[in-house]
Amino acid sequence: MVTVNLGMLHYVLDHIYGAFMHRTKMSTPFFSRGWGGTKLEMLERMIKQLFPEVAGQNWPPTLVHPVWRTVWETKTASLREGVFRTPCEEQLLGALPPESHTARVAFLMPKCVPPHRMACVVHLAGTGDHTFERRLRLGGPLVKENIATMVLESPFYGQRRPMLQRGAKLLCVSDLLLLGRATIEEARSLLHWLDSEAGFGKMGVCGLSMGGVHAAMVGSLHPSPVATLPFLSPHSAVVAFCEGILKHGTAWEALREDLAAQKVAMTLEEVRERMRNVLSLTDVTRFPIPKNPNAVIFVAATDDGYIPKDSVLELQKAWPGSEVRWVTGGHVSSFILHSDHFRRAIMDGLDRLPWKESPL
Repeated sequence: MVTVNLGMLHYVLDHIYGAFMHRTKMSTPFFSRGWGGTKLEMLERMIKQLFPEVAGQNWPPTLVHPVWRTVWETKTASLREGVFRTPCEEQLLGALPPESHTARVAFLMPKCVPPHRMACVVHLAGTGDHTFERRLRLGGPLVKENIATMVLESPFYGQRRPMLQRGAKLLCVSDLLLLGRATIEEARSLLHWLDSEAGFGKMGVCGLSMGGVHAAMVGSLHPSPVATLPFLSPHSAVVAFCEGILKHGTAWEALREDLAAQKVAMTLEEVRERMRNVLSLTDVTRFPIPKNPNAVIFVAATDDGYIPKDSVLELQKAWPGSEVRWVTGGHVSSFILHSDHFRRAIMDGLDRLPWKESPL
């Protein structure tokens, strides 16, 4: 009788999927056009400025004013799509491709309940998630729990993707930092809009994989408590691009040649170390502890071929009071099979927040 180790099977499936997506020559690798030159230097400075000098202080979000159109409406719910100009400051806006200047968002909202008795969660995109549909499917069943879903289209993705970019394969290292910084600004502004303009009683932010890293950053830097729900997420992009499967889909030789063109000679191992240093800026354990760490729930997979267990546990250790929940599976299989666990975490995270006072 042959015994199948399901954990190993999930892990192997992740590597098979990763090999097909990132190790074949069927697709362009990440960062095929190098580091990004002066954009990267500017972003390194700006990201270091993210961290408040005094614990507990964060810069206020910029209020945005989405322009909405109704996609469909029933007796119990409505779906709207909105657009707004990204709230990024001018220096950051100048570094973004023109296609990414206008942000797009989908908003699935229950009806028949006043906003101050509802919650809303902003869903951020994982790597390669170019559309609203996948995240709307995750949030859809929560409508009956009076939880609205707001889905942000990431810069560099979907209709915001630069003309020369193939799929999710960012052209420069600077694009990864730009994507993250702009996503943080836009998500914080949407949470501010939900609070001050729409009048929701509770807010949260969640995301899968890369989206979970960004969700953790947003929850950390937002000035008021929000439920923070990173799913299948590492503590840093270093894990994905320097240690995990995505290292096989990175254009290391192009990065080395880009440095050589700047009269900087490096071996491939030194190039990898430089990448590690640059991406250490995305280490969430360096970010402030969220205002309500009890409303932080990480959901991780037991046999994730992309995200090692110790990466998740580093986050929990850095944010005392947060919770880690484990689902059985790998990165890909958990994403497909465990939506109910993600929804349960969303509901539980929101339950750990107090309701805002009702408007008079």
